[in-house]
Amino acid sequence: IASRMIPADNACTFAAHESPTRRLMLTRQIKDARAWTADTVGAQRSWRVQLDTHCLDELTQQAADPLPPVRNGELPSCRTLMAGVAEEIEHGRGFVLIDRLPLDSLSADGARRAYWRLGQLLGPPFAQDVKGTLLFDVRDTGRAVSEGARFSVTNAESSFHTDGAFNPAVPDYVGLLCVRPARSGGVSQLVSAFAIHNALLNADPDALALLYEPFCFDRRSEFIEGEKPYTETPIFLWRDRQLVHRYLRHYVEVGQEKAGRPLTPAQIAALDAIEALVTDPAHRAEFAMEPGQMMFTNNRWILHNRTAFVDWPEQGRRRHCVRLWLTDRG
Repeated sequence: IASRMIPADNACTFAAHESPTRRLMLTRQIKDARAWTADTVGAQRSWRVQLDTHCLDELTQQAADPLPPVRNGELPSCRTLMAGVAEEIEHGRGFVLIDRLPLDSLSADGARRAYWRLGQLLGPPFAQDVKGTLLFDVRDTGRAVSEGARFSVTNAESSFHTDGAFNPAVPDYVGLLCVRPARSGGVSQLVSAFAIHNALLNADPDALALLYEPFCFDRRSEFIEGEKPYTETPIFLWRDRQLVHRYLRHYVEVGQEKAGRPLTPAQIAALDAIEALVTDPAHRAEFAMEPGQMMFTNNRWILHNRTAFVDWPEQGRRRHCVRLWLTDRG
């Protein structure tokens, strides 16, 4: 899909009485491929990419390093494939499902190395916690969100969100490798923030304007001594002719309380407006990931949800995915 840049005059400033900071706001509908809905996203086969034998041969070469770097000139077939993936997640739908690593013939470590090497072709890895974890195991640990746990270590529905929403800086791209699915549930759902922005601009521009103002996101204990337990940032941001969306409602609710600024009725109504849109099936793509499949999404404007799941009783069969956060090379 060809790149479609949005002209600068698609943004305007708030009126002075609405925001003393005069934040830039996107005030025109976006009509290109990024603003997809359930009716326009296409069939799953149109956003699935196949790993051919050349790519698999490159990825499955054994390396001593558990997280091997990718050097210049390595993985030529994979570089070609991931250049197309990068184009799609920047200027197309914002996500791609790659099919797939042969988990029946690869060891668990071999699969992680292959996935790690493929992800690096999109950009450098991004730490996922204060410990500096680069490959994060997503599975139910028995902990509860109400006790401060991140959704990724529970079996609860994650709700639609941006990965790393609590961080001062969020990753540009998110990768997910499915090692084992759950017994039931755990379905992936994706929504375009461009489509949500279009709908809000059309139906409730006052609520949209409020979402360009700062909200507090709870950091889920992912901060060091001396830092605030919340990050303060807008939910929508128009910057350098790019729309950026950051969202996870539960983290906002907790963050506002920690900041001593409970949500106002107007803020609650604006968040309700987002929730009504992202939970509407008319706006989402939905699918169940299978073992060996890898999904890469644009974390700046694709929201995702993982539905609640019921796991297998046997430890060796329990749901397991591996997450990778990446920074855009540009």
